[in-house]
Amino acid sequence: MHAPLACFGASPRQSFSLYPRRLRLNRSPGAKNLCGHASKNLKMFNTFLHPRKTGRLVPLFLFLSLFAPLLQAEPLSPGDLKALLARIREKRAAAPQVQADFQEEKTVHLLNKPITSSGKIWFQSPNKFRREAKGNAPSITVSDGHLLWIYYPNFKSAEKYSLGKRSPLDAGISAITASLNLENVEATYHITGTKEADGYQLQLQPRNPSMKRFLQTFSIRMNNEFQVVRTDMVQPNGDRIVTTYTNESRASIPTSTFEFTPPAGTEITTPLGK
Repeated sequence: MHAPLACFGASPRQSFSLYPRRLRLNRSPGAKNLCGHASKNLKMFNTFLHPRKTGRLVPLFLFLSLFAPLLQAEPLSPGDLKALLARIREKRAAAPQVQADFQEEKTVHLLNKPITSSGKIWFQSPNKFRREAKGNAPSITVSDGHLLWIYYPNFKSAEKYSLGKRSPLDAGISAITASLNLENVEATYHITGTKEADGYQLQLQPRNPSMKRFLQTFSIRMNNEFQVVRTDMVQPNGDRIVTTYTNESRASIPTSTFEFTPPAGTEITTPLGK
């Protein structure tokens, strides 16, 4: 309670009470201004604690509820973090596939408004995924672990990329799938974590230079069942991508989900060469 008390002009050493004791005024000339300030601060504090007297709807429980999550978060020790990652991997090993709906907001430093999208994502450990984004600029991104396709239905065009062999895209793909595949993640990222009331928060910072060019920080929020509910990616240029996930399922996924054949008439390009 030190911070709230300090804001209202009370000493941190004083005990907190909903009914403050009556103050004895200091009659000395030098204390006149000090007592005046103390009286004003006491009135402000009383207003906060007893809103009905002034008609202001500022209940104390609302103030406490805003700060409760901060008070409940507990940093994980290295041993606890290692044990947490082991538990997550054990659960995911039993069902190495996942699918979920997503809502995404991308803040680009060159644009005035964020770009929003929604859709669905499928992932099969260790490196197969499919991502379908809806909206005004729909796209389909598919990878079988060797090839990556990005298809733009509105333009009837597709981009084709080869993965592996130190492809420039490997770092980007690793960042996109990091929250879905935490296998051996310690080799790629510096990791810290906190335990919160409703789950866990992991903070990832890339280790290697190629990853640092694409990613500055990456946070993953999971619920107590180790389901990813939110990711927050910050890039070196200041761009930020916040993604929330819902309706997660670990049901089996057909192999064809991670295959892509461009529709007839599609213009295909290979931006990085063959």
